[in-house]
Amino acid sequence: MRFMLLMLPAGYESAGPDLDLPVDRVEAMMAYNQALQDAGVLQALEGLHPPSTGRRVSFATGKPVVTDGPFAEAGEVLGGFWIIDVASLDEATDWAARCPAAENETIEVRRIQAMEDFEPEVQAIAETFDGPGSSGWTR
Repeated sequence: MRFMLLMLPAGYESAGPDLDLPVDRVEAMMAYNQALQDAGVLQALEGLHPPSTGRRVSFATGKPVVTDGPFAEAGEVLGGFWIIDVASLDEATDWAARCPAAENETIEVRRIQAMEDFEPEVQAIAETFDGPGSSGWTR
């Protein structure tokens, strides 16, 4: 089963565009990433720039509306993620608990959808897509 570990750093919603990370925190996080890699469970990981550097496209009016960051109504925002392949939610949670996260950080553990999670009719429609990411849905 594949899971996404979502890093939700409190305060990131109002962070500026500069990436000024403490070296000791980066070292600790790289050791964690290496442990995931050494265990053979890591499939992908990425950090994200703060919302102040991004945009949102909303569709509440039926047409796309683009808003530049930062976003006044933002609550929790995504700071980065890991994708891991493990046997269970418990194992994914155990990996999340090992992360050297700071006191202002939370990790949300979410299972990634797999094709077998859906009814045959949905599977048939989804299998017509042969682009990037389709292999994750056809596992």
